[in-house]
Amino acid sequence: MTTSWRTDFAPTVAELNTCVACGLCLPHCPTFRLTGLETASPRGRIAAMRAVGEGVLEVDADFEEAMTFCLNCRACEAVCPSLVPFGRMMEGARAELAASRPSWRRRARHFVLGRILSDRRSMRVLSDFLRLGQRLRFDRIVPGMASRGLRGLRPLGTTRRRPTARSGSPRIGLLVGCVMDRWFAGVNQAAIDLLELAGCEVEVPADQVCCGALAVHDGAVGAGRRLAQRNVSAFAEVDVLVATAAGCSAHLKGYEQLLAQGSDIAAKARDVTEIIAGLIDEGRLPVLASRGEEVVVHDPCHLRHAQRITAAPRRILAAAGYETVDADPEGLCCGAAGIYSLLRPATSHQLGKRLAAAVHRHGGRVVASANPGCEMQLRAHLGTGFRVVHPVELYLEAIRSRNDIHSTP
Repeated sequence: MTTSWRTDFAPTVAELNTCVACGLCLPHCPTFRLTGLETASPRGRIAAMRAVGEGVLEVDADFEEAMTFCLNCRACEAVCPSLVPFGRMMEGARAELAASRPSWRRRARHFVLGRILSDRRSMRVLSDFLRLGQRLRFDRIVPGMASRGLRGLRPLGTTRRRPTARSGSPRIGLLVGCVMDRWFAGVNQAAIDLLELAGCEVEVPADQVCCGALAVHDGAVGAGRRLAQRNVSAFAEVDVLVATAAGCSAHLKGYEQLLAQGSDIAAKARDVTEIIAGLIDEGRLPVLASRGEEVVVHDPCHLRHAQRITAAPRRILAAAGYETVDADPEGLCCGAAGIYSLLRPATSHQLGKRLAAAVHRHGGRVVASANPGCEMQLRAHLGTGFRVVHPVELYLEAIRSRNDIHSTP
């Protein structure tokens, strides 16, 4: 067997050689925890990648199973002493799968991820269809699809600027995103209101598109690059690029791996929790007195593991007057993982139930999470009586309730 990589995005020899097979990643890998199989561990998957790269194994059904069973949560990266870039390697391996094992299902997914999500009119139609599916309870026919707690189906406007920004403030561009724009517009609006309250100039370019994370995670690297190139152009004039979804901010910071000319935008990309926590520390946003209430904090994988951001959401909630308690100190993936809940509903359900059980043990009824997929997963498994919300929304609500500050017109 003489298999060789077919794409320029495949795992490199240098990347593969960073793994010394020490096994420290094993206890932190959700799929290894569930199965106990070496092939379901980061170490085992890297061994399979190396074997394919050396021509020992082929890109066959077994290789596909090992790569697609992974949630790409990157928990292994956070504990790896060798700094193995596992997330990048997994995206490269899936790009190889797309090139070597094409199928109509994969082509259909890549069309949706690369084309539909980047078009606002198409997203409006898709959102209306999913909202209808919720009403008709189609989720009972297609488990895990429609009833993800869609809310706030009102997209943000296009370009907007604040001419009275504080002198010396950076010009901030907001990535509204595909899912965030249509299903979580309230989070985007809360981010704008808080940034403007702090005296920042905020721009929402009309020609921006989906960040491309979902496409690249599924191996559609060509589509991901096209989307990245459009965003590089759309946000060329801003000083800071803010995303309100942890998955988006993590992907933006990885544009330099996708595009040579993306390094500039990658360097100025920030998660909204980073920016708002920084403005609080600078005294440009208020710190409110204690409310005597607890919030259960869930750390999205692409915030905690990929970006190593854990303090910022808690800083925001503390400034809102809340006491915080961790949903899961281990930081195990909730099972949403982009489109994983659609492709692997049984595994996703197992992990979702585990996280929901952890939240139930705490007894808190308000859960803060900074990623839309995680929020939908939590809502689907927690049941009624719980509120799942982004930290910036809770913070803005607290400010308004104390100061009667209303949304900027």
